[in-house]
Amino acid sequence: MGVVTFEGIVDQGQIRLKTNVRLPEKTKVYVVVPDMQVEQIARIFSPRLAHPEQAVDFWMEIGEEPSDAGL
Repeated sequence: MGVVTFEGIVDQGQIRLKTNVRLPEKTKVYVVVPDMQVEQIARIFSPRLAHPEQAVDFWMEIGEEPSDAGL
């Protein structure tokens, strides 16, 4: 496998090569970013039931307060 290196920049979210080179569609490329600190982003996932059939145990009943309820 041969390797060729091109320098480029990110412009509005797309990588633009500094040289006037056109790569064929579906060309596999690798992006190496020198001298950059990547900030770690925390991901909070939605909770999932281990046993989805237990979802019926979590049904909620909502009741309305009478309109004449005092404070």
